[in-house]
Amino acid sequence: MEEYQSNNSTAIKFSDGLVGESQFVAEDIPSPRELPIADVQILTSGGLRITAHASILASASPVLDSVLDRPRKHRSSEKVIPILGVPCDAVAAFVRFLYSSRCKEEEMEKYGIHLLALSHVYLVPNLKQRCTKSLSERLTIENVVDVLQLARLCDAPDLYLKCMKFLSNRFKAVEKTEGWKFLQDHDPWLELEILQFMDEAESRKKRNRRHREEQSLYQQLSEAMECLEHIFKEGCTSVGPYDVDPNKQRGPCGKFSTCQGVQLLIRHFATCKTRVNGGCIRCKRMWQLLRLHSSICDQPDQCRVPLCRQFKLRVKQDKKGDDTRWRLLVRKVMAAKAVSSLSLPKRKREEEPRENMSAHGIRSFRL
Repeated sequence: MEEYQSNNSTAIKFSDGLVGESQFVAEDIPSPRELPIADVQILTSGGLRITAHASILASASPVLDSVLDRPRKHRSSEKVIPILGVPCDAVAAFVRFLYSSRCKEEEMEKYGIHLLALSHVYLVPNLKQRCTKSLSERLTIENVVDVLQLARLCDAPDLYLKCMKFLSNRFKAVEKTEGWKFLQDHDPWLELEILQFMDEAESRKKRNRRHREEQSLYQQLSEAMECLEHIFKEGCTSVGPYDVDPNKQRGPCGKFSTCQGVQLLIRHFATCKTRVNGGCIRCKRMWQLLRLHSSICDQPDQCRVPLCRQFKLRVKQDKKGDDTRWRLLVRKVMAAKAVSSLSLPKRKREEEPRENMSAHGIRSFRL
């Protein structure tokens, strides 16, 4: 850029600077040789004056357009726009962006915070979006508090949220920095917002963890329901219907991960002597599985799982029916079953004719 001395301050002819740096000139902006004579000066903090064109500044920023439209005291006085409080090079990069809609990575890395403030004050959304993305990629433990404060002042919600998440995940390291100590002394409201965000984030993690555990439980119950149908229809390693030959395979069933456990539970249920008095926990668990299957089964007359039809008749005879918690459990298991059928490939099974169940008593099955 061509520099010259005027009134004890340094001036830069910005249009002349663009001649040697044509890569910064956008396609829709005429070349510097075609531009009219610069008619406005931008005054920076270090006394630097940047000459520019009012028409370009006004088209790039509505705020600068409003400033340039203000009436002057003397018609002959030159137009001067003060942009103070930021480094001179940051202002130069800002004006360059107004001309070319481009910004060097080195400038963005060095003056990203200043450019974000300028883009917010002068309403340049393209630059603001660029600064927001750049600053979010360059967050560190040392600068996250400063960037967070600026994001709140400049109305940059995406950057604000990323700063909050970064700070929440690294709070033990951030609270040792000078920026955090300054924040505690001068901005207690922002400190409260940060602590509330961290508390809500921890609560969300706990809720999500609890939700995943519940979904895992419902998925296991759904798989257990399929195991019951599989065992009493086709038979498996050690348990099956009385009219199916024993399976020579003695290893765990490859179709269901919980099939082996269900078989052990069925064997215990068939031989337990304390279940009549209701003192066996494992038998109660098996009883609940059979009841849950009956609540889900839509073909009780053809179902081969023991006690399916009896549970259906009992619910019909009971005026109260199933309680609310039990109905909620049934809905959750049915939902898990539907999700499982959509996400997993369908198991190929040999279709066998279903046999009607006798009206009373528990059906026979092989041990």
